[in-house]
Amino acid sequence: MTVAYEDPDHAKQLVVDAVGRALGVGASQAEANLGSGEGLSVTVRDGSTDLLEYQRDKSLAITVYLGQSKGSATTSDLSAAALDETVDAAHRIAKLAEPDPYAGLAEEASLAGEVLDLELDHPWAITGEEAVELATRCENAARDLDGIKQGDGTSVNHYRGTHAYANSNGFAGAYRGTQHSLACLMIAESTNGMQKGYWYTSARKPGDLEVAEEVGRTAAERTIARLDAVKLKTGKLPVLYEAPVARSLVGHLVSAISGGAQYRKASFLLDALGEKVFPASFDLIEQPHLPAALGSAPFDNDGVATRNKTVIDQGMLSTYLLGVYAARRLNRETTGNAGGPRNLIVAPGRYHSQDLIQQLNEGLLVTDLMGFGVNGVTGDYSRGVSGFYIENGEIQYPVEEITIAGNLKEMFLNIEAVSSDIDVRGNVHTGAILIGEMAIAGE
Repeated sequence: MTVAYEDPDHAKQLVVDAVGRALGVGASQAEANLGSGEGLSVTVRDGSTDLLEYQRDKSLAITVYLGQSKGSATTSDLSAAALDETVDAAHRIAKLAEPDPYAGLAEEASLAGEVLDLELDHPWAITGEEAVELATRCENAARDLDGIKQGDGTSVNHYRGTHAYANSNGFAGAYRGTQHSLACLMIAESTNGMQKGYWYTSARKPGDLEVAEEVGRTAAERTIARLDAVKLKTGKLPVLYEAPVARSLVGHLVSAISGGAQYRKASFLLDALGEKVFPASFDLIEQPHLPAALGSAPFDNDGVATRNKTVIDQGMLSTYLLGVYAARRLNRETTGNAGGPRNLIVAPGRYHSQDLIQQLNEGLLVTDLMGFGVNGVTGDYSRGVSGFYIENGEIQYPVEEITIAGNLKEMFLNIEAVSSDIDVRGNVHTGAILIGEMAIAGE
């Protein structure tokens, strides 16, 4: 399945060549991005193969600058003739574009001097038949539990891709990475109706995935636990976000402190640098060079070197997250975050999530979020949720069809604890997050 354009060295040569072609038609500056890859997706539903799909993709984007006017064009054909046509198209667009005083490449001093080997490439030599067998084992383990009515899709996915970037300021780099996953979605039934639930595992290394049978059992247990859910009474309660959904709170922070939100003045944390936005016990760091982590990357989308940084230091906002363009708009330096942060880690607290539950006289454990009632400008927050009611330090019963509401600025400041059990299945690593009080709309 491997083809030449997926080799990092060849991919790097392609983007270097594209930049050279752009300079050859009169560009003052140019940059090129290439993404390519291949993967396998398999879904089994109730013992039958519902999907078996191999995919390949490739795309090269070239940006041409004529002074501070720019034009971009994209192609999936990497032949020499197609690259020439794409460069010409970008050049024509740049001629028509209005000058932008903030446009242009990153300064040479900020570009990555070397492309670090972050151990991101771990191929999985699994065939379609083997993937079907793995998904079937996972589903069968789930269906063995009493209360499970049927499977609603158990999927195995693997992907191996290459990213390459070059610009006319002298940077060229490429790296290859993998991501593999196994997910199980089940349906349980009782006399009061049916419920869906799921579990998944994801990693760059196949060997780091959870065992298929364990994923299936966990998915089934979580689904069965949701049976006979009821509404809560309207009121106010402490809310504990389970770790997989707690990362959404960090996502709202990221959106608010990104360069685009700041220079557009569309953030509930506008001009908040240096201010206390979380309690003093809350710390958040970015570690883009963690070996084999899902969010790791040696350089950002501008070719700027990624680096460790403290985002929240004892509750204080220490930095915005900026690419080159946003940094210029804000009269600041790039932070190496074009394309977003990479491996955001919330500092764990002292207690396991189960300990936090035991410390609550009354509360709501949120395990699923629905809808998107979040205003990024004001911070107003309203989400449909399901989860479990807590009383006297114990989970009492499942709840659904309720809404929690607040304002993100107040919610952040009202965080009382982060659990010690960290979920690392993504770009945000966090434990469960406990917010002291939120409004609950139910019965």
